[in-house]
Amino acid sequence: MAIENAEVARIFREVADLLEIEGENAFRVRAYRNAARTVEEHAEPVAGLVTGDGLREKLPGLGEDLAAKVAEIVRTGSLSTLRDLRRSAPRGAAELMRLPGLGPKKARLLADRLRIRSLAGLEKAARAHKVRELPGFGATTEEKILRDLEGHRATERRTLRATAAQYAETLLAHLRSLKGVKQAELAGSFRRARETVGDLDILVTCAPRTPVMERFTGYDEVAEVLSRGPTKASVRLRSGIQVDLRVLEDRAYGAALHYFTGSKAHNIAVRHMGQERGLKINEYGVWRGTRWVSGRREQDVFKAVGLPWIPPELRENRGEIEAAHAGKLPDLVTLDDIRGDLQSHTTDSDGRDSLEAMARAADALGYEYLAVTDHTTAIAIVGGMDGAGFRRQMKRIEKLNGELEHLRILAGAEVDILGDGRLDLDDDTLAALDIVLVSMHSGLRMAPREQTRRVVRALSHKSVDIFAHPTGRLIGERRGAEFDLGDVLKAAKDHGVMVEVNAQPSRLDLDDVSCRAAVEMGVMVTLGTDAHAVDELRFMRWGVDQVRRGWAGKEDVANTRSLGKLLRLLHGSR
Repeated sequence: MAIENAEVARIFREVADLLEIEGENAFRVRAYRNAARTVEEHAEPVAGLVTGDGLREKLPGLGEDLAAKVAEIVRTGSLSTLRDLRRSAPRGAAELMRLPGLGPKKARLLADRLRIRSLAGLEKAARAHKVRELPGFGATTEEKILRDLEGHRATERRTLRATAAQYAETLLAHLRSLKGVKQAELAGSFRRARETVGDLDILVTCAPRTPVMERFTGYDEVAEVLSRGPTKASVRLRSGIQVDLRVLEDRAYGAALHYFTGSKAHNIAVRHMGQERGLKINEYGVWRGTRWVSGRREQDVFKAVGLPWIPPELRENRGEIEAAHAGKLPDLVTLDDIRGDLQSHTTDSDGRDSLEAMARAADALGYEYLAVTDHTTAIAIVGGMDGAGFRRQMKRIEKLNGELEHLRILAGAEVDILGDGRLDLDDDTLAALDIVLVSMHSGLRMAPREQTRRVVRALSHKSVDIFAHPTGRLIGERRGAEFDLGDVLKAAKDHGVMVEVNAQPSRLDLDDVSCRAAVEMGVMVTLGTDAHAVDELRFMRWGVDQVRRGWAGKEDVANTRSLGKLLRLLHGSR
């Protein structure tokens, strides 16, 4: 039975939550959270590394104890430490911590005092005004809990796309390797590159009598077969994700791929265009009356209604049909267009790999440049640097640049925006850096008007190049800062500042709608993996998908430029 990286990470996160509830040492809690992140983001399946010294060699940051726990999970599918913690922790407290913003102390208090065992029980207690009676809560906190519960319900059955990919793409490869399978593709919100996905849809065409259903339902990761027929089956994986398989006739493949990719609103609009032409469009093809007309390829569906093929990322009925009809669809940026990464971290702050290791890894990816942007000192936990620290790092970067054959390291910083909009680094150091990113890690709950003033002031600084992960959101965990996006984008444009789409799968910040607003306003977009280890440099894939959903073409993304052209966008040349 294969164990995916995401499953190991889920177990470690639950251990961290329960340790926090127990009041365990913060460093031990952080070790499990860091281990979860390290494992989940590793490019190879850790299940294949447990023999010999594979884990220590490939994931040296884990340490001997955590490496042994990874091996235990891979061998047994569970972890004895987690079983022990579940027995000792207040029942229901870990469940309550699934609600963003509800920390361990409050979760424990709710479980101990009100005997709340689930989020449904929490909602019932909050609506009965019992929560506000507890010390440290009050009416305002109770109202916020109810709002957060409403938001959580909308996303609780959804999985980060990057996490779902570990299961989906492995299963897809498993099906494609079966002799007789002709075509197999993921559809649905995964194909549209939504930042989170619900159920997964896989479409297959194959030769007669190919045992696709047996291959699918007998897959190692399947926990439950929900339904099975000659052409349709549904399973639930051990991760909890539901996967639906459909086996199609060759002639229906393109129409089905369009239909099951969605979105629903896009499909309705296309079907309406077909009806105006006397056609019926469904998952089986394009029909005129009872006569099948086309549908073998996805392009056939669009051609039938007088449209060019529309990239899946745009199919949300947000103007893509009108743009296609007018010949104004954007030529979306691709991963192959990216020539460098504009945010990364090293062991000089909170990264897990050295400056040299990050540079060598970026060089191996064929990049022309890598911006090393370690943190400043405002947030103590990340171990950021002051001006003297950055100047020492700049000297090391200069030396390393002399040794690298192809890559240029840009000496940079991710500088915290303080509460009043000032920057957490002195002006002389800011001016000396090649590239300056500014971001918010605190004060995210500031009132929107005040937050807007804070950001606009920061962007007006003459050394600022990029507004990084602008809202500071963590998908499904933390709402981002609220500010007037129009005012912030105007300030960015006025001061020549670019805005980042952060490629970390849990951030993808800016979101797709805000990215499109930046593109339409003429504000340059950047992509940064925010990599804290060499494996995370590969997160660029998720960032590219996000800016494609934001209608960004090659010319809209700074990272598609050569080093020389990029440097002309930065504060040293402005």
